[in-house]
Amino acid sequence: MENQQDQINRLTEKLELLRQVHSHFSEEIAGLKAEIEQLKKDNKINAPALKTSEKEAQSTVADIPKETADTVGKEISEKKYYRKRQNKILGGVCSGIAESTGMNLLLMRFLWVLFTLLFCIGAVVYLILWLSLPEKESKSPAFSDLPKVGLEKAEVLSRAGQDKTASDMEKYIGENIISKIGIAVLIIGVGIGAKYSIDNDLISPLIRILLGYLVGAGLLAVSFRLLRKYENFSAVLLSGAMAIFYFITYAAYAFYDLFPAYITFLMMVLFTVATVLAALRLNKQFIAHIGLVGAYAVPFLLSEGEGKALVLFSYMAIINGGILVVAFKKYWKPLYLVAFGLSWLIVISWGVGAYEAKEHFILALSFSTLFFLLFYATFLAYKILRKEVYNPLDIALVLANSFIFYGLGYGFLTSQVEGENYLGLFTLGNALLHLGVGFMVYRQKGIDKNIYFLISGMVLVFLTLSIPVELDGSWVTLLWLGEALVLFYIGKTKQVAIYEKLAYPLLLLSSISLLQDWVWAYGDTEELSLVFLNPTFLTSAIFCAVLGYMNLLYHNKKFPGAFAGDNGKWQLLSTGLASLLLLSLYASVALEINYYWERQFQASATGEFGIGGSYNYDLITFQSLWGMMYFLGYTAALILINSRWIKSKALGILGLSLAGLGLMYFLTVGLYDLSELRESYLGENYNEGFEAGIFHLLFRYPAFLLMTVVILVSYRYLRANYKKEVFTPALNLMLSITLLWVLSSELIHWLNLAGAGGIYKLWMTVFWGIYALALISLGIWKAQKQLRIAALVLFGITLIKLVFYDLANLNTLAKTGLFVLLGVLLLIISFLYNKFRGRLWEE
Repeated sequence: MENQQDQINRLTEKLELLRQVHSHFSEEIAGLKAEIEQLKKDNKINAPALKTSEKEAQSTVADIPKETADTVGKEISEKKYYRKRQNKILGGVCSGIAESTGMNLLLMRFLWVLFTLLFCIGAVVYLILWLSLPEKESKSPAFSDLPKVGLEKAEVLSRAGQDKTASDMEKYIGENIISKIGIAVLIIGVGIGAKYSIDNDLISPLIRILLGYLVGAGLLAVSFRLLRKYENFSAVLLSGAMAIFYFITYAAYAFYDLFPAYITFLMMVLFTVATVLAALRLNKQFIAHIGLVGAYAVPFLLSEGEGKALVLFSYMAIINGGILVVAFKKYWKPLYLVAFGLSWLIVISWGVGAYEAKEHFILALSFSTLFFLLFYATFLAYKILRKEVYNPLDIALVLANSFIFYGLGYGFLTSQVEGENYLGLFTLGNALLHLGVGFMVYRQKGIDKNIYFLISGMVLVFLTLSIPVELDGSWVTLLWLGEALVLFYIGKTKQVAIYEKLAYPLLLLSSISLLQDWVWAYGDTEELSLVFLNPTFLTSAIFCAVLGYMNLLYHNKKFPGAFAGDNGKWQLLSTGLASLLLLSLYASVALEINYYWERQFQASATGEFGIGGSYNYDLITFQSLWGMMYFLGYTAALILINSRWIKSKALGILGLSLAGLGLMYFLTVGLYDLSELRESYLGENYNEGFEAGIFHLLFRYPAFLLMTVVILVSYRYLRANYKKEVFTPALNLMLSITLLWVLSSELIHWLNLAGAGGIYKLWMTVFWGIYALALISLGIWKAQKQLRIAALVLFGITLIKLVFYDLANLNTLAKTGLFVLLGVLLLIISFLYNKFRGRLWEE
């Protein structure tokens, strides 16, 4: 057992040494790991069966790397170009290329230095070759010598591990933070020095640029020398060197015009390739941060013409392209987020402050499209290649990227004279782009389907936006309504909750659009259109039909829907859909009626455009009365339909409430409007010059009939759904008051027609007394106490009216007759109480 444990320890030490010295032997390391784990497992299960000599274990381990090393060496030797560690100064690139091409090593190094000084990109090319070329080793170390070194290494690691807890913070600061701060300070120092030399004209522009490249190349050289022993520190120096190369190259082109555009572009590409390769090879995300995203801090001149903006955006596109490559290789999402924010911030700032429509339109639209596609592709790379799980940040990124691009594109197009003609096509193009992406994501296996739904939502959003952008009026309402219906139908019948949920915002948009259509159509009375035969009413009718179908589908028990498990939300949506349908049905017809009479009123002007003339105000009265009639008819239909088919208690309460409001409106405003028509017929109002026909007098009776229908259907609903003793007292009282009000109005109506309008006060007192007697008689007969009390109250009001109002305007004969009549009525009432006192007191 002890020998086996020693064997495990030695093999582990060899594995640690292999990790430090021979990192490229991945297969051998994996084999050692598997062998160690198998030994541990077997040691626990059957210890005696695992006794193996130390010599056999060592020989087994020693044989594997040696064979693999020979194989690797053979493979490398067959390649044409390679790096060579022997005789190297930095990375062995010149040594390897000189040997593989048969060139003299000193000549190769001289040419490389000359290439660097003349074209300023030799250091970057050297870095790319160092990262991409394989290394040739002349001889692999003998693995039989490893155990001793491994033991020494293990002792060092063991001692370091003992102090790890105490020095973690110091180690992190010393090895990481200080180096990054140092490289940042160094870059700032280079910038300050360059600014000082420029301000004081100490050196020529060419020397300034060369010195900048030399500083970057120096950092790169030191990075190569320290790479094997100080990997983190070397990586920081390398990233700083790349950032300096970015700055200096941009300055050489933008400020001094030392390079033509194509050379600058090529150099930027090389810098990006080198930085990406370095970040991937060394597996250091901060290299990409400093070398790529840090390059956004390059000072730029955007207000001096298209050339400067072109190079800046080309430069940014190269950087973002590098980030896209990194996204396909590494899971470095913070890099993407920082680049995303900085890129769009720069583009928006430029668009607000420096954009010139005549000069920059093509440039702005092209690069904003390119940035949008790059960031979209990077997002998809994380989701498709990395199988990243859907999270709320995805919604923010997709929405921000899409709407920033759309907003910029919309603004750029509207800046052109003919650009507005292409806004609909641009919006539809966005929808089609997302549709293509959604189809691609849908076909991918293992992708979170929420990503597909998110992208599908973007298709729907831009398709929805394209409708009002391209079309006007009712088409917007109808297309949005159609989208809502399709989504709602699929969501309900196919049980896709997200589609049903998306249908509700679209329905709300369609409702708002319909409301806007009503304002535009019915607000202009000069535009002639046939009542009920116009596009606006047709749109309203289709809207109501679709809403009706959605309500039926929503309450269909075969399709539970998205909110079937949440009763509160389900009930809220049920009420909302039903309310929207009822309001739309009522408003669609009411607006047509109102619009018709408003047009008639405007057309009745006797002067030119109504100036210096008059209007037929009876038409306004008819407008009010027809609106009342429609309200009463709508209420009666609602109560009747609910009683026969829907049988909803909430809808029944709503119908009864509307009936009560309609009754109050009829007794107050309605009867007053009817009296105005009578006065117009008699020629006693201000509506002179316009003829009034018999319809002015007879219109009141269809209104009475419709009010009677409302009362009857309300009574039938109450009788069918409530106990009689619950509603009968209140209903009888309401009916008695309504009848008194209507009969009083009729009395005044006919007295005026008879030319006896001056004595209507006297006759009103007499009628109220007789009505009170009849009401008491009915109350005694039907044993309705509330009717008898109401009659006594009415008699009291009649007597007060007689004493304080009528006496002042009546002659002696009229006063005598009135008092005698009321006295007789009171005696009759008293007699009835005495005759039926037994029944009354038993009641």
